[in-house]
Amino acid sequence: MSSQQIDHFALLPLYAAAGTAILALLADLFVARRAAVIGATMLGAAATAVCALVTADTAGTFCTTAGACSWVPTWPAAVAAVLFAGLTAGVLALSVPALRLGIAPAGEFCFLLACSMTGGVVVGYAGDLITLIVGLETLTLPLYVLAGLRRFAPGERVTTGAASASVTFFLISVVSTAIALLGVALNYAATGGVHLDLLTAGSGPLEKLAGVGVALLVIGLAFKVAAVPLHAWAPATYDGAPVPVAAYLSTASKLGGVLALAAVVSRLDAGVVVAALAVLTMTVGNLVALRQTRMVRLLAWSSIAQAGYILAALALGEIGVLAALAYAVFFVVLEFVAFGVVVALRAPGADGGAIEDYRGAGRESRGLGAALVLALAGLAGLPPGLAGLFAKLSVVGVLVDARWTWLAAVVVINAVIALAYYVRVAAILYSGHARSALPVARPVVVAVFAGVAVAVVLGFAPQVLFDALS
Repeated sequence: MSSQQIDHFALLPLYAAAGTAILALLADLFVARRAAVIGATMLGAAATAVCALVTADTAGTFCTTAGACSWVPTWPAAVAAVLFAGLTAGVLALSVPALRLGIAPAGEFCFLLACSMTGGVVVGYAGDLITLIVGLETLTLPLYVLAGLRRFAPGERVTTGAASASVTFFLISVVSTAIALLGVALNYAATGGVHLDLLTAGSGPLEKLAGVGVALLVIGLAFKVAAVPLHAWAPATYDGAPVPVAAYLSTASKLGGVLALAAVVSRLDAGVVVAALAVLTMTVGNLVALRQTRMVRLLAWSSIAQAGYILAALALGEIGVLAALAYAVFFVVLEFVAFGVVVALRAPGADGGAIEDYRGAGRESRGLGAALVLALAGLAGLPPGLAGLFAKLSVVGVLVDARWTWLAAVVVINAVIALAYYVRVAAILYSGHARSALPVARPVVVAVFAGVAVAVVLGFAPQVLFDALS
């Protein structure tokens, strides 16, 4: 390493994100008011997004004499940081009703959420494999606790769902991290490098060792996006965790895994492994989703299938990264809206319930019903969910251009299969007698329709996103 000249300006997004966690702790310690803690966390998330935009495309820092840097501010990194900040603020808004009931302690909840956001920011800016893994674990570790962080109101039936979700997520994630680190170690032993800009698949007598390292690294990271056959933890964890935390798992946590995979496969040849994971993931995810009767489990299996579409683009390597990242952005926004409506239509602190519990909900809560239909249409790749339509077209288009027509055909067939369960949920919303609408907290409504606004803007101006990511 050369003598380090640390560029603190480039590190502003990291400082803002980490400072948010500290600010939430201090607000809880000295003010001890729920509104102050939530407000401080929201302010920190906004500051993180602003700092990311201000420092976008500046020089990197923690660089070697060869010019490879461990912290690389780019526009894609800035977009990722803004997304993580937005998702953090949105999930916190969805959690306000439960926090008011005291189901979870506000101070600990906000601190852990801000720590997870910090890890997401690190993943976006990571320029080497070690920073990437550390960022991914910092993103994931707080979620082990958040998945099980739940108090029970007087008279409420105590279940083991949250604890089981937390333990399941923890055990699977530890195994995935160990596999990914073994892959990093083998690749380093073969090539002597960990910086992404200098990453190679090895050569000479150690080429096969490097290849094994690449395969293990991709498999370890595939756990994070719940790729089949590494997916079994996701439905149980999502359904057992509080619904806002499930929303964060399905969006921010998955986005971190996609960013990590994109950073690796764009530089190393792992096309065969990723293509196989893509086919398995989208097919199994959609087929199992057809049989689901619980709303959160259906969204969980849907998100597994969506990860398959992203992996299909990543199988092309560098030429598919832009389409994969754009799809990931469209997906997390639409998925957040879907989970937000679930939170709004359920009692504060309740689980996602059965799909039948939503019968007639769209006729009573018209705005929320329309928002859920928009999200489902987008996830299916249909109008008026234009964001999802452009996402599907971008993946299919890049596959066809690269002459991977067979994989494009698999994507299209799976998209058709997925229509069945998306249409079923939308139909249930507007069939039967209108049910009595529950009062919805204002922060939840604001979060849902802010997500809808972002989805609409992305749908009508997708080129702005593609330009930012390219």
